[in-house]
Amino acid sequence: QVHVVESGGGLVQAGGSLRLSCAASGRTIGSYAMGWFRQTPGKEREIVAAISGNGGSTYYADSVKGRFTISRDNARDTVYLQMNSLKPEDTAEYYCAARVSSFRHYITEYEYDYWGQGTQVTVSS
Repeated sequence: QVHVVESGGGLVQAGGSLRLSCAASGRTIGSYAMGWFRQTPGKEREIVAAISGNGGSTYYADSVKGRFTISRDNARDTVYLQMNSLKPEDTAEYYCAARVSSFRHYITEYEYDYWGQGTQVTVSS
């Protein structure tokens, strides 16, 4: 079992940047596929980006392509989400999720087994 904790959220102006981190404990994350999701009140949780355990396969939602980058440092058991050119519509609670998989990514929340508590990102206009 793996435990994940998000950090790095905050308040930023439109056009700014933030880097979210997801630190894992309990197991080394090299064999875990990871995903970043976000949710706003009254809406379903949506995929933002995903990465395979070995980092060789990634996915981005159309809304963040070219602005966000998912990466991982398996030696540090940490996954990152670099968010650039932030927009007010990126405002949400961001969640990190994990499941066992070395070679593929996953894009639906039902495919993930472990979740963090979330970190709030607020983008002001």
